[in-house]
This record gives sequence, C-alpha cells and structure tokens, in this order.
Amino acid sequence: QVQLVESGGGLVQAGGSLRLSCAASDRTFMGWFRQAPGKEREFVTAITWSGKSTYYADSVKGRFTISRDNVKNTVYLQMNSLKPEDTAVYYCAAVLSGDPRVAGGYDYWGQGTQVTVSS
Repeated sequence: QVQLVESGGGLVQAGGSLRLSCAASDRTFMGWFRQAPGKEREFVTAITWSGKSTYYADSVKGRFTISRDNVKNTVYLQMNSLKPEDTAVYYCAAVLSGDPRVAGGYDYWGQGTQVTVSS
C-alpha cells in the first residue's frame, strides 16, 4: 500500500536536470533513496522537519539539493548535472528517529519514480 507519492521522474540527457517531489509527513526526517537493477537501495539525501539539517551521499553532493516546503507539505529533490550512473528508481521515505542515512530505519515509503539518464 502506497504511503507516500513521488512525482517528477523521467528521461533526461546527461548534464540535464530533474526535480522530484514527494508529499511530506510529520516524521522527523524525510529522505530520498534510489535503487538500480541488481543493486541494493542506496541513500541519496535526507532533511529534518525544520529544514535546518541536511544529509547527502558523497556521490550526489554538490549536484543534488533536498528542500522542503512545510506550507505545501512537499519535499523536493533537485537533481542537476545528472550522470548515467544516477539512473535508478527513486523513493521518498519518512522516519521519526534513527540514522537518516539507513534505509532500514524508515517506516513510510513511496512507490518509486523512475529516473533515466542517457549519455
């Protein structure tokens, strides 16, 4: 059963940009993870409810930006300078506590949205 809903995925050329959106929750952390075929789910980024603290995987630091709008109840993932290795299904997730970089700690998940980056 879908608990969170992502949108904004699609096909883009290398070097291009996409913005993903997800309905927010009252969980402490909102995060984004991704999973490519044959790979484990990988942490991408996370943000606290206040938006004052953010976390990024080294692979996306400087290219991706997470933000949230608590009035619109929406979390965003702005992805710039996309690379073919960014191709994956991207998942929005929410959790109350724990290490926001660990997928197993999250209790709310979206259905995923496909991001494909061509060379």
